[in-house]
Amino acid sequence: MSVAAAFFYLFAGVLVASAFMVIASRNPVHSVLFLILCFVNAAGLFILIGAEFLGLILIVVYVGAVAVLFLFVVMMLDVDFVELRQGFLQYLPIGVLIGVIFLAELVLVVGSWATSSTIATVPAIAEATSHLTNTQQLGRVLYTEYVYFFEAAGMVLLVAMIGAIVLTLRHKPNVKRQNISDQVARTPEQAMEVVKVRPGQGI
Repeated sequence: MSVAAAFFYLFAGVLVASAFMVIASRNPVHSVLFLILCFVNAAGLFILIGAEFLGLILIVVYVGAVAVLFLFVVMMLDVDFVELRQGFLQYLPIGVLIGVIFLAELVLVVGSWATSSTIATVPAIAEATSHLTNTQQLGRVLYTEYVYFFEAAGMVLLVAMIGAIVLTLRHKPNVKRQNISDQVARTPEQAMEVVKVRPGQGI
């Protein structure tokens, strides 16, 4: 067994085990930590196949931003997960049905990948652009052949971000908020009040 194969089985084994622990852990903080471990091992697999840009992006974006954000949200909101799990059995049949559908799709994908006759043609495409780095090849494909899909994905993410902000924005009625237009429109008469105080009486 070569060194690359040994690292592949190491990364793949830890990836599958940590992915299972994400859904099996009772503590949500532990689930997020196992998710970070998943991302790190997936990045190792990307680097093994020569896609170092995707591996580093997985570390920087997903581990450094998304997963850490999940961790802070779970720790700071102090969500009562016991109350959330009360209706678990009610939605169990739907979850099992969706799980069976995903399992069937995975079996079909693995079966078609193993019997596909186009795998042998993939290295020829890579050799034709071997003078370019992985990042340059990825950028050329994204911004030429798939530029419209890339922009559509950006719009979907933008709409999702705006929707999340709107849904979670709550205005409390008893909290004083800053209003720039009211501050700019203030006159000296509104900003100050002259009080005549008689000697010895105070305000």
